[in-house]
This record gives sequence, C-alpha cells and structure tokens, in this order.
Amino acid sequence: MASTDQEPDQGTGTVAVAGEDTEIDAAVSAGGLATSPDLLVDSLGEYARLWLRRVRSGESGALPVIIGLIALGAYFQLREHTFLSATNIANLMGQAGWIITIAMAQTFILLLGEIDLSVGFNAAIGGTITMWAVSVAHPWPTWLAIIVGLAACSAIAAIEGLIIVWLKIPSFVVTLAGLLGLNGVLIWLFDISHTVSIGGTISNHNTFLNDLVNGNLNPTVGWVVLIGSVVLGGVFMVLRDRRRRANNLVAPPLGVTALKLAVMAAIGAALVIVLDINRAAFGTLEGVPWVVVIVLILLLATTVLLMRTKFGRYIYAVGGNAEAARRAGINLNRIRVLAFALAGLFAGITGILYASYLGSMSENFPGGQYVLYSVAGGVIGGVSLFGGRGRMLGAVLGGFVVAVIYNGVDLLGLGAAGQYIWTAAVLLAAVTLDALARRGQTIR
Repeated sequence: MASTDQEPDQGTGTVAVAGEDTEIDAAVSAGGLATSPDLLVDSLGEYARLWLRRVRSGESGALPVIIGLIALGAYFQLREHTFLSATNIANLMGQAGWIITIAMAQTFILLLGEIDLSVGFNAAIGGTITMWAVSVAHPWPTWLAIIVGLAACSAIAAIEGLIIVWLKIPSFVVTLAGLLGLNGVLIWLFDISHTVSIGGTISNHNTFLNDLVNGNLNPTVGWVVLIGSVVLGGVFMVLRDRRRRANNLVAPPLGVTALKLAVMAAIGAALVIVLDINRAAFGTLEGVPWVVVIVLILLLATTVLLMRTKFGRYIYAVGGNAEAARRAGINLNRIRVLAFALAGLFAGITGILYASYLGSMSENFPGGQYVLYSVAGGVIGGVSLFGGRGRMLGAVLGGFVVAVIYNGVDLLGLGAAGQYIWTAAVLLAAVTLDALARRGQTIR
C-alpha cells in the first residue's frame, strides 16, 4: 500500500489519511479538539471561551507546568533567598541542560507508546566514550570524539529498537535488559580505560567540552540571541496561525499571539539581565550559559522534525493508533527503530552535557535514577504515557520542573530523599492530569 500523508488526532488517537496538506491539517487540531465551524474564532472573547472549554475537558496544554514552575520557584525562594540569585540560576541552567535532554530523548519513545529504561546508562556510555577519546595520550579531535560518542549511543538504541520490532518483545523487557547490560558495559569501559581514569573517574580537561555547560555567552551576544529567538518564535507562530486559518482550523487571535510573545520576551529579558550580573567573587563571570543556546537549538530542531515532517507525523500516528497507521501504509518497524535511534542520539547529548557539567564521567553514574527523571520530565510536560500525544516543548518544560526540584531541594539540604519525594509527587499529579484528559476526551 502506498504511503500517504497523515497525522494523528491527538485527542482520539485516530489517524487521518489524505493526499493533500489541507486534509492532513484537518486531522489535527490544537489540544485534540475536533475541527468544526463553531470552533473557528475571530475574537479574543471567543478564543477565551474555547480555551476554558478545553481546560475543563482536561486539555490544559502547558498551563499546569507553567503554574507548577511558578509555585515551585516561589516556594523555594521563600524558603531559601539565594534560589533566584544570579549564581544559583546559572547553576540551575547547567543542571537543567542534561535533565532536559534526557527527557527529550525519552519523549521520542513515549510518543510511540513505548518506554526506554536504558536511556540513562546509554547516556553514560556516550559521555564516557567521548571523555576517553579526548583524554588518551594522543587525544582525538574533539569533533570526532563527540561524533563517535553520539554514534555509539544511537547504534545501541537502534539495536534495541530492532530487537523490539523483529522479535515482538515488549520495549519494557528489552530496555530493562539494556539497562542491566549497559551498566556492565560502563564498568567494563572504565576497566579498560585505566590509563586515563583515576579511581573510576575520567576527568574532563577539554576546554570546548567544558564550556558546553560552564562557558557563557558575551552579554551582548546574549541579548542578540534573545531578540533572535523572540523574532523567530513570532514568525513561526504567525505563519502557523495563518496556515491553520487557511485550513479552517482553530487559531488564536493576533492579540493572543502578541501576548505570548510579550511574555516570552519579558521572561527572556529577565533571565538575561540576571545572568549578566557578575557572579564571581574575584574577576568576571557573567553571561548566559552556552547550554541554554544548545537546548533552544535542540528544541527548535525537534519541534520542526515532529510537527513539520512526515516522519514526525508518522510517530504521532503510530503512537495514537498503530493498526490504523499500518493500514495507512506506514512502515511501523522503520518508524519505531528510527525513533529509538533518535532517543539514543539525545541520550549521547545528555551524557556529554552531564560530563561537561560535572567536569568528569564516573563508573558510578546513576543511570537507573536518571531514567526515572527522563520519564518524569516527559510526563510532567504533558507527553502521554499511552502514546500519540505531547510536544517537545512540554518535555523541555517538564525537564526544567525536575531540574528546579533537583536544585531547590538541594539548596534546602533535604538530600536525595527530598528529591525523590518531590519528584514523585509532581509526577503523580501530572499522570493524574493525563488520565483525566483522556477520560474527558472519551466522554466527549
């Protein structure tokens, strides 16, 4: 059967098949609402009523995550006044970088309705290979070390995907075996790298890798990046809304789009202003960390991939209704393997950012703990555990929530126990919202 354009209805999990872009767009509407004339809005009041209707039905989008971030930030600031200091915010950005990317890695799998329990130790493999390659007696070129580390992680995840689709074994079982096996591989890597590792740790002496998280933009460049991001975001939203209106889909009035851009610009400006404060007791340490730019680039790339390409549409289709996707002509096995390979790629990015943040990579890497962070970040951000629904922006916000908890609890001196309890509570709330959203959609 010939493959045709398609995209899932994120509310019902069905797949619409069509040969024209207009019909494809009609299959998907914001928040999973079905397109109908009464949903077309021309005023702010009508859009507000539609938005409230969606919230009551469980389709609240990023609203719970944003409210949660505000509440968490206010609480930690009241308990510890240094939480919103320039030094801690810069530290939070560094911590958030690798947590966000591991949540992004897991999101590719969650959208399929699958799970990857090995993503944590896969990240450790990529970070270790890269650190080892730049630390040997004759160091590899940095770019080559990074490529090899990322390629190894992508290959590992792709092999897991092939086992899942060829042998029809549940991803939970295959990736659980991967978790255990890759933990052993990690230990083996350190055993054979004794010439560069001391006490089971490879220290990072590569300036470029260190600066990925610990380096900072020039203050002027920080403002340029902010302005460019806001302009790019504005162009994207305006073109998206225009396209939706042309296809008779619901789109926000121009005033709502302008308000979103204003909020984005205000938050970004506040962040740049704070991070441009000199954070060093001696000398100068100022500017936005490079990791913020890296995450923004990854977010843009993955958003375009998932929302503007056939491959991205197919991921949603397979996760929403695999049988309907198969009948539509989608090669399910290919999509699943490629999604696992992408998850592996982002796992490798996570390992490199983690090594950059800590300045080393250790054989005691807690991969089992960090895979839980990856699932928590995705689900907190609105990515459904049942597949077919969620956006990469949500995973980024969800990963940032986990990072805020990680950072704030540490400032309060509550240790690992507090991190686990807080993350568990927020994760349970997010899963409850997901279940309520699906129940509301079923009732409709």
